[in-house]
Order: sequence, then C-alpha cells, then structure tokens
Amino acid sequence: MNIESIRDLLLWCTVINYGVLLVWALLFTAAHEWMHQLHGRWFRLPVERFDAIHYAGMAVYKIVILVFNLVPYIALHIAG
Repeated sequence: MNIESIRDLLLWCTVINYGVLLVWALLFTAAHEWMHQLHGRWFRLPVERFDAIHYAGMAVYKIVILVFNLVPYIALHIAG
C-alpha cells in the first residue's frame, strides 16, 4: 500500500465512523424512551445514569475517531 491509499482509507474510516456517531446521536435523541426501556430489560438504570453512559460513550468514541483516524490522516496529508 502506498501513502495515498492509506490516506484514502483513513479518510473513509473517519467519514464512516462519524456517520455511525451521528446515527447513534440521532437514535439516542429520537428514540430515547424506547432505548431506555429496551436496555431496562437487562439493566436497572435510572434515566440520568443511562444518559450519562451514552453521553460518555459518544465522547469516548469521538475521541477514538479523532486519535486513530483523523489525526493520522492529517499527519499523512502534511507529510505526503
């Protein structure tokens, strides 16, 4: 693989991962009660804790996207 194909791969990974994050955020916003009821079958979580877990999960996922996809893409773009 050459640098350009790795750069393209990282760009597509970034786009796809941000798409997953966007779908997660939209589902969490639009179907909040349904998701809480669904997860409530397995775990007894108050709404506040459920919200905090999802918010933290989205934040961690976003940081992982930045660190492992976007930053290497930018670095290869600068170095390339």
